[in-house]
Amino acid sequence: MRLEKMIVRPVLKTEETHYRDLMQKHHYLGFVPKMGNTIWYVAILDEQWVSLLGFSVSALKCKACDKWIGWQYRHQYERLKLIANNNRFLILPNWHIKNLASKAISLCLKRLADDGMKFFGYKIVMVETFVDPKLFSGTVYKASNWIYIGRTRGSSRKNDGYTKTIGNSKMIFVKPLCKDAHRILSQPFLENHYKASEGEYENKSRSNAFITRFFQNDHRSLSAARQMS
Repeated sequence: MRLEKMIVRPVLKTEETHYRDLMQKHHYLGFVPKMGNTIWYVAILDEQWVSLLGFSVSALKCKACDKWIGWQYRHQYERLKLIANNNRFLILPNWHIKNLASKAISLCLKRLADDGMKFFGYKIVMVETFVDPKLFSGTVYKASNWIYIGRTRGSSRKNDGYTKTIGNSKMIFVKPLCKDAHRILSQPFLENHYKASEGEYENKSRSNAFITRFFQNDHRSLSAARQMS
């Protein structure tokens, strides 16, 4: 199998139902609806769908990620959008062959920053993902040079923030998409080309409203806001 022939592209609007059906049927967590700015990808080999990937808004709280980035709490609201969460990664049945998974995600990340600009009006500078250690070891991410930075506390997202119930802790992996990702995310003032203009993407108001509700509900103190990861 010649993996160099693989292509990765965003799922077309007319293909979204098929994407949802496959994800629901074959992913152990099932399909997850779009949350804020989301891009769904399909990897194609020999004109057949072989892998599906989903990138959505970043986690609102992650102590290990915050520490690794080194940003200030007051900067997060404007910059969370620059981090994408790889919340779904599926190799379709009969396509579990050597190096296919790492090839698919590598091709995806090569275009993700520019796709962010195309669809949302800004470049994505970093990606994150959470891996359940009871089920997986993160082999694909390790092979693709993602960085392990720690574990979550085990909370899960709900409409207005995070649950207080502690569940299964996840391994956290991140990967900068540019060499100065740390600087971009942690600098005192965000450069203009990382700010989306009004009307540049459809989901801005919905995503911002969600984040605003979260920060309003968690405004009581910095420590209270960062305890759940």
